[in-house]
Amino acid sequence: MTDTQARIKVAIQKSGRLTDRSLELLERCGLKYTRGRDQLIGFGENMPVDVLLVRDDDIPGLVRDDVCDLGIVGMNVLEERRLQFVAEGHAEPFRVVRPLDYGRCRLAFGYPEDGPIRAVGELGGRRVATSYPRIVQDYLTRTGVDARVVEFSGAVEIAPSLGRADVICDLVSTGATLAANRLREGETILDSQAILIQTPQQVPPGKTEWIDRLLQRIDGVMQVRESKYVMMNAPIAALPEITRLLPGAEAPTVIPLEGRGDKVAIHVVCRENVFWETLENLKRAGASSLLVLPVEKMLP
Repeated sequence: MTDTQARIKVAIQKSGRLTDRSLELLERCGLKYTRGRDQLIGFGENMPVDVLLVRDDDIPGLVRDDVCDLGIVGMNVLEERRLQFVAEGHAEPFRVVRPLDYGRCRLAFGYPEDGPIRAVGELGGRRVATSYPRIVQDYLTRTGVDARVVEFSGAVEIAPSLGRADVICDLVSTGATLAANRLREGETILDSQAILIQTPQQVPPGKTEWIDRLLQRIDGVMQVRESKYVMMNAPIAALPEITRLLPGAEAPTVIPLEGRGDKVAIHVVCRENVFWETLENLKRAGASSLLVLPVEKMLP
């Protein structure tokens, strides 16, 4: 295997709502890369990992065809391409590794505010404009609704005002775009977020170790996103109640305090956010000298 073949390729969206967060994730995994201003590939300097910046629609195909070993793509794009690949006879086009908990949005129906249609069950014989025709058609088929899906690229929300469709089904984040086009949000058919996928092909031995290390680092980054390191002093008798109050915590580390037989120091990693209310409850339970610190890195 040549050096070029041994390098891991990760495909991410070249421009869009997932780009910055995906690059940040890889950087937090320790990847340092070199990329020219107009280059669509970042060459890893300290790891045999290269980043390809491509159209999001192309990422599932690049991973399926083993051009890229890993890819980060929205669930909306992933499911649309999965339905396409399955229809073409690809039984396992890619392997879903894990959701990444950013880039959240939803694929939902939008009904004209002054129109007669109020729900999916009233769509029989109507036209639905969408950029995700396979997902929408699959949903309509499963729910037994005989509507016509109209594939529409670009600003889907203007399709009803142009007379191209009766309703739409499009990605929604805040709902502001729907409201601006006098559309009322309806049923959600898919919740989306960034997803990490891997090629279904057998990975050559030269890549396996680094792929495993990168996936382990991604897991570590994901775990510390909301994690906090909490330190406090407390009476030994208060330990059961304090342990109960700590959010998402494993068993705490308990350290005797010099000269204080009735009191101990408690150190613990909380895997959920620690709110002011949590600290106030801990103080009422007997804790003192409370200190909350961010966790930068953690290996599971």
